[in-house]
Amino acid sequence: MKKDFIFNEVSKLKGVGPKLSKYLKQKKIEQIKDIILNLPYSETDRSKLYKLNELKVGKIQTVKALVKKLNFPRINNLPSKIICEDETGKIDIVYFNSREGYLRKLYPINEWVIISGKVNYFNKKYQMTNPDYVTTLDNQKYVVKNIPKYNLTKGINEKKYRLISEQVINNIPVLNDWLELDFIKKNNLLSWNESIKKLHNSKDGKSNLSKSFRRLVFDELCANFFTLSDNRKRIRKNKSAKKFSKSKSNIIIKKLPFLLTNSQQNVLKEINEDLSSTKRMFRIVQGDVGSGKTIVSLLAIANIIESGYQCALMGPTEILAKQHYQLAKKIYSNLDFKIDFLTGKTETRYRKEILKNLQMGKTNLLIGTHALFQKKINFKKLGLIVIDEQHKFGVKQRSELAKKGGSNCDVLLMSATPIPRTMMMSLYGDMNVSKITEKPAKRKKIITLSKPEKKINELWPFINKQINNQNQIFWVCPLIEESKFLDYSSAKKKFDLINKKFPNKVGLIHGSLDKEEKESVLKKFLNKKLSILVSTTVIEVGIDFPNANLIIIENANKFGLAQLHQLRGRVGRGEKQGSCILLFKDGLSKNAIKRIKILKKSDDGFFIAEEDLKLRGFGDLVGYQQSGIKNFRFADPVIHQDLFKLAEKFVQDNLENINDNKYSFLLKLFDRAEIINIQEV
Repeated sequence: MKKDFIFNEVSKLKGVGPKLSKYLKQKKIEQIKDIILNLPYSETDRSKLYKLNELKVGKIQTVKALVKKLNFPRINNLPSKIICEDETGKIDIVYFNSREGYLRKLYPINEWVIISGKVNYFNKKYQMTNPDYVTTLDNQKYVVKNIPKYNLTKGINEKKYRLISEQVINNIPVLNDWLELDFIKKNNLLSWNESIKKLHNSKDGKSNLSKSFRRLVFDELCANFFTLSDNRKRIRKNKSAKKFSKSKSNIIIKKLPFLLTNSQQNVLKEINEDLSSTKRMFRIVQGDVGSGKTIVSLLAIANIIESGYQCALMGPTEILAKQHYQLAKKIYSNLDFKIDFLTGKTETRYRKEILKNLQMGKTNLLIGTHALFQKKINFKKLGLIVIDEQHKFGVKQRSELAKKGGSNCDVLLMSATPIPRTMMMSLYGDMNVSKITEKPAKRKKIITLSKPEKKINELWPFINKQINNQNQIFWVCPLIEESKFLDYSSAKKKFDLINKKFPNKVGLIHGSLDKEEKESVLKKFLNKKLSILVSTTVIEVGIDFPNANLIIIENANKFGLAQLHQLRGRVGRGEKQGSCILLFKDGLSKNAIKRIKILKKSDDGFFIAEEDLKLRGFGDLVGYQQSGIKNFRFADPVIHQDLFKLAEKFVQDNLENINDNKYSFLLKLFDRAEIINIQEV
């Protein structure tokens, strides 16, 4: 059997028709490889044969019993009953709605059978109702063992799926391993074939520290690092060096009402070195909330404009893009830069003029939203693309982005989400990374307090005082509406409550509102027509409200540290002291208490991100989901740190061989081949 078998559609398997294929697709199981990578989450122990006098009610147990009698009812809706025994006792096997012919074939009189199922007790006798497995003594090896359990979806029962899985695992072709035997032994791993079989059939395989699981993690990481490294190689092609004197940026720096931090200066130096080099820049600037990333990007833009190129600056929302436009106009006020602003809402007559100026080279800097990268928009000489809050850009999107400006265009990304190092190298290995670790000297540390939700009435006088002092407030809730299943506060219910206390001063924003509704409310808040903004976590990133100095977060114990820190960073951006109040319900877990203590202790986003990773683990990092970080199926940056480093080195040593057939297979197995444009298997 060829290795192509692994990439066949599941419909090619015996017993998988259109209906079952549809149900499997709901579980994102479309190819046979998806069954291979869909690991069991636990197993049912059917490995021991029990005597009938050893049975325990409520347990799944396996017995060897002699069939003595079959009773079939002549009245509808009554169950069929098979009476079995061994030398220690008797048991009734009960079936509802089963055909007589089928049961007679399954339970031949005076024959021994193996039966496995859940044990009940009725009328002073042991019972099994519709047991899971019944087989002859000759076939007991297929039942008397540990049976893997899989997460399934509607329409697929466990027994059916296990038969499909066994069909796949038993027919996997023996592959030439892409790892050398010496490397496997040296690093305490297993061969690929052996690992897969153990992961589906061995108790040892369920542990994320087992040899078999670690091998799968290593392969996944290698596929990821191969993709990132290849992307990096293709993006960082030769270009013409951009020569500039930096006189314009020096003028701006001298007129700033504050001094650049050492961190800002170092990052600007790194960017300028990239811009003036003969290799295309593809760099991400990672800075904590309020660290001054935007001003660094505007200084870099000034240098590029001075060298005779155009620039594009994109924000994720119209409001944030507008804020960047206003800041740029202010920063460049004494310079002869032509700056235009473009969104999807820009009127046709203005749009035509902007596009004409852009094509003629009259516009130096175009600021806007995603509309900047429409096909109709053509720059005369684009030299730098800057993207703020680039959370949703994955490897493939970054690759496409790099093509927009042509071979001579540099790309600078900015992110306010602090990411631990292990995750950083696995996400942004195709880019150079700069970090702004200092905050402006005048920026005050946000005061962080915690309070039980039952004492919420104590907050109203404090809030009233803030409003009277012309301050603004964020009030964050985890849900939009009340939930029957989750004991969380809802934004709509809280809005109704607060609006009664402070009429005509409260706005509501959440993810279910359309774009125009959101922006309308945000504009009112930005223009100080509203004092309180009740919201879900949609306000987590991207908007600067300098007048907001208080944020109240309900059910704070339900959020990850990283997300709480991002939310907290929405306030204290002006000269006034910022405050954050964390509301929580009684009965906090130990982890929740730790998270709240860490947040009250530190405002260092990078430290907080590391601590969050330690406490919550990789798969549960709520605050990173929107960043595209949750892109591993098996790897965990906390548990598998050594494998991250090992995989990174392995890829560096073997990158030139990326087109080898064995690596092509690996990339296709983990859905990375398309990104690298590898078609061979």
